[in-house]
Order: sequence, then structure tokens, then C-alpha cells
Amino acid sequence: MTLPTITQNTIDLAPGDELILRFRTWEDYENLIACRQDKAGLKIQYSSATQEIRIMSPLPGHGKNADILSDLVKALLRFQDQDWEAFTPITLKRTNKQGVEPDYCFYIQNRQQILGKERINLESDPPPDLVIEVDLTSSTKAEDYQAIAPQELWIYRRSGLLIYLFDGQQYQESQTSYNFPNFDVKKLIPEYVDRGWQVGSSVAVREFEKFLREGF
Repeated sequence: MTLPTITQNTIDLAPGDELILRFRTWEDYENLIACRQDKAGLKIQYSSATQEIRIMSPLPGHGKNADILSDLVKALLRFQDQDWEAFTPITLKRTNKQGVEPDYCFYIQNRQQILGKERINLESDPPPDLVIEVDLTSSTKAEDYQAIAPQELWIYRRSGLLIYLFDGQQYQESQTSYNFPNFDVKKLIPEYVDRGWQVGSSVAVREFEKFLREGF
């Protein structure tokens, strides 16, 4: 068994590993971000409220779920005739407060404000309209995004979808999506993600698009 290793210049975690560093500062977090270098697969998160840094190395299945989830969201957006800008991977930071790295994020209503930008600076740019987190080995909480404040947060876990909407102060769990109010995404998204494992991602997305055209 390979043990997680962090040195001044490297971070080494096996797939599925999660490491929590307690009593850490924003400077510690920024140093780890810089230390990560080409280990783009590692996700690093910081919360000033808990003074914790979480470092996660996702499993391969994590990426597959994130990929099909994003494709299903894009299919819904196309069906609604909406434009979007999507980012992955991305680091979202509120200086000295919170740093997160969602699996996917979408700018929909706020798309025009970030057009042409390679990096998002939340000191001047709006937060995403939709953020997606896939929990396979780790456990995301809505509070992890409190300071970042995306309008809508999806957490996909154990073939289930949790939806959280930001009310200006905190996140409230919801049965419906702000961005897709006319669709039962809590039912549809897990159904077609699971379908992607059975028949393949591209087939599942085509079936979903056919459902939208003919069955909705």
C-alpha cells in the first residue's frame, strides 16, 4: 500500500485517497495549490471556518460520472435553447475564506460576464450558476460552497442527486432545480447516469436527447 506523501515540491496520493490537514491557513492552501504542479487530477479544498485543507485523488469512475452528468446538463440547456460557458477543471476562491474545485461548473444567466476569460476571479466575476460535485470516495457538504455562493449546487452521490439552492445567506436543499424548473432532474439525472454505465455514455446521452424531443 502506498501512503500519501506531501513534500515541499510534490503531492502524491493514490486514486481514492483523501487527506485532511487541520489547523491550516490560507497561505498553506495557496502553497499546496502551487506545489500540485502537473498533478491536475488532485482536488484541493480549503475552508477558513474549519481551518482544514482537503486533498482528494478521485477514482476513474468519478471522472466518468462527472463527464456524463455534464453532457446531460448540456442536453437540457440545448433543449431549452440556452447558451452556456462551462469550466473543468477549475479552482474557485474567495481569498482567506474558501477554495473549492468542483467537477464541473456552468455559467448560464451570467454567461455574458465571463465570456473570453480563461480564469475566474470571484473578487470581480460572478459565481457560477450551476456547480456539480460527484462524491465517490469523499463527501461534499453544501457548506463547502457557502462563501463561493454559486446559485445552484448539485451533489451526485450513490446514484442519487442532491440539489441545493443559495438563498443569499445559506444553501437550502430543494426538490427542484432553479435552472431546469420544468424537469424532474432528481429522477432523470441518476436514471441516465446509471444508464451510461449499462450501455455507454454516448448512447445514454442520445437516449436522453430522444426522451427530451419525444417523451417530454
